[in-house]
Amino acid sequence: MFYAQLLFPDFSLIVCGYLICRYTALNRTVWAQVESLVYFFLFPVLLFQSIVKSPLDLAAASSFIGAGLAVGVTGIALAYSLPYLPWLGRHIDPREHAASAQIAFRFNSFIGLALAERLAGSQGLLLIAVLIGICVPLFNVAAVWPMIKHAQRGFLRELIRNPLILATASGLAVNLLGFTLPLWLEPTVTRIGSASLALGLMAAGAGMQLGHLSQAKSLAVAVLSIRHLLLPIVATGMATVFGLSAEQATILLVFSALPTSSSAYVLAARMGYNGGYVAGLVTLSTMLGIVSLPFALGVLQ
Repeated sequence: MFYAQLLFPDFSLIVCGYLICRYTALNRTVWAQVESLVYFFLFPVLLFQSIVKSPLDLAAASSFIGAGLAVGVTGIALAYSLPYLPWLGRHIDPREHAASAQIAFRFNSFIGLALAERLAGSQGLLLIAVLIGICVPLFNVAAVWPMIKHAQRGFLRELIRNPLILATASGLAVNLLGFTLPLWLEPTVTRIGSASLALGLMAAGAGMQLGHLSQAKSLAVAVLSIRHLLLPIVATGMATVFGLSAEQATILLVFSALPTSSSAYVLAARMGYNGGYVAGLVTLSTMLGIVSLPFALGVLQ
């Protein structure tokens, strides 16, 4: 119950975004622009600030980074293996799988940052920002790879132009070089970061769709089971194997149980796949996060 109450403010913003988009004049046309603002400006500023403002010791964080990578690589391996499972592969369409595999391992950074701050303050933000910096490039490559035949551009070009990767890489460089933000700039950057969390969560709600979920039910169950059941269990084991502190284990479990990335359907549609089906998976994943996060934090931990 404690974790459900803790998650309520963030998921209530998702619900607000959904209701506003569906039942007011602030429809998808408006929220598409909000998503662009958050993705290309507000959210990168928050990532940069979260990494820069606290000294980072990569050697001390190596176990945490290793555990996060282990969870992420496991998710990718499980997602890629689905068509080869004898009892499941014959029910999976290869094109649908290529577009939907990303659902199993990508994560909603907006929700992750909001929860990390709520659970562990600035240190939690720093830890989740490090995972974002390490895993976003890996996950983007893994998401694009199955769909590369239909890509309009080379995936390497898209990776190096990703604003989240640029913000994280520059933040890590500034942190490791020992630089900090000027005091006069901190209030402005802090306000930008706060705006990115609220608007990002509402934008996730505004993008929810359920109409296409009946098209490939076996695939939907498989990728969502990996995202919301298997990965939290894997994270619990990795926290023990890598000897993580209580705070690090909490953030790793948050990371493992997050809803999938809300931009997954944009990537699928842009590369010529069934964006509507992927959007339905994103929507259901967002709803399942209400269950998987308390499961990971309250039951497994």
